[in-house]
Amino acid sequence: MEQTVAVNPFLEGNFAPVHKEITTDVLEVIGELPPELSGMFVRNGPNPQWTPLGQYHWFDGDGMLHGVRISNSHATYCNRYVRTRGWEIENQAGKAIWTGFLEPPQADNPYGIGKNTANTALVWHAGQLLALWEGGAPHAIKVPDLETIGEYTYNGKLASAFTAHPKVDPVTGEMMFFGYSFAPPYLQYSVVSATGELLRTVPIDLPMGVMMHDFAITEEYTIFMDLPLTFSKERMERGEPLMVFERDRPSRFGIVPRFGDNSSIRWFESPACYVFHTLNAYEDGDEVVLIGCRMNSTTVLTAQDSQADPEGNIPRLYQWRFNLSTGTVREQMLDDVASEFPRVNENFLGRKTRYGYTGRMTKSELPLFDGIIKYDHQSGKSETHEFGQGRYGGEAVFVPRGSQNSGEDEGWLITFVYDTTEETSELVVVNAQDVTAEPVARVLIPQRVPYGFHGTWISSEGE
Repeated sequence: MEQTVAVNPFLEGNFAPVHKEITTDVLEVIGELPPELSGMFVRNGPNPQWTPLGQYHWFDGDGMLHGVRISNSHATYCNRYVRTRGWEIENQAGKAIWTGFLEPPQADNPYGIGKNTANTALVWHAGQLLALWEGGAPHAIKVPDLETIGEYTYNGKLASAFTAHPKVDPVTGEMMFFGYSFAPPYLQYSVVSATGELLRTVPIDLPMGVMMHDFAITEEYTIFMDLPLTFSKERMERGEPLMVFERDRPSRFGIVPRFGDNSSIRWFESPACYVFHTLNAYEDGDEVVLIGCRMNSTTVLTAQDSQADPEGNIPRLYQWRFNLSTGTVREQMLDDVASEFPRVNENFLGRKTRYGYTGRMTKSELPLFDGIIKYDHQSGKSETHEFGQGRYGGEAVFVPRGSQNSGEDEGWLITFVYDTTEETSELVVVNAQDVTAEPVARVLIPQRVPYGFHGTWISSEGE
């Protein structure tokens, strides 16, 4: 009898990797790129260099950057692997050496347990582009050619892992980040000056290790999420999973002054949930308001649970209000439509924003996004840009039009879109003030751009 080989959906279709690194100087544009749009859009994502060992999870692949540079209504494209230590070792070996999230830790791997893939996100700060992966150090990247410079450790001062979602204050220029760990201290919090100097790192006490993917800032505060997706070596030693969503544990939100520490953090409890990504946070009188994409629970990185909530993995936009005077928490669902990858105009990060943008999710088992939702928090309404039949995109990055004095929604939403019928990829530019309209421009990419994670925009003034 012929055996059927299980197909991994994250190695098929537009989740499958591409292996050519190319540079293309002239791209075809449908519509017209706005003349004021000048800079580079770069997106990170997983792209395994070799056939993976064991079970492959989408989060395992080597980081690959896809960049489109726009100037004078013309566009160029290049893509490059992030050449991490792990990438270099496997490149020389001609095969995969590390397993991924779904396999037991490789205690006998001569090169160490786990590989920094640098595959998750990007940040531009103090004139430097960094490729990020939350389990290790960032990697410095050259702009515009996207070549890897190497690990970036702030002159040896980096004392922890580095979140994939650091926050840059648009007014002070300071950057906040954190690192979580399986062992104490479970959380370390750092602040970097506007000029790129790592100013301080302080430990924050947690009862146990948790996967903390994102956080948020306001003008005065930093907000941490101690959610019940926990790590336990004791569990692992019993032959149980290292990471489990403990639905009987509450969610805790810690609010600390920007230059505070463990002695000045205040914790607020709410029902168990998981939040991969926050949209924004701000202060409103005695309250700190947080907006993010909330799931009742998650099995995204854990073994499937027969008792799991069928609604558990569905993210929806929620708001939390933490009252600093009374210690109370109010939690409210803002929309019942499933969406993720929330973004705002980052010129307003940490301040009260009227608008927010998320990727609308399909009902597929796979993380597919068929449109961009624009939320108006003032009116409570939303509008959706639909990519079209058989077309799927990703996180939409907001690109402001002109100076920081421009209006909050004056600008464009940019993302890569894959057409499953034509099997082609393009960069889509949408007018943020008219999201239901056709894109103002579609930049055709000469090779397939696999689905990925997070991107950033570097204005030509910053390059």
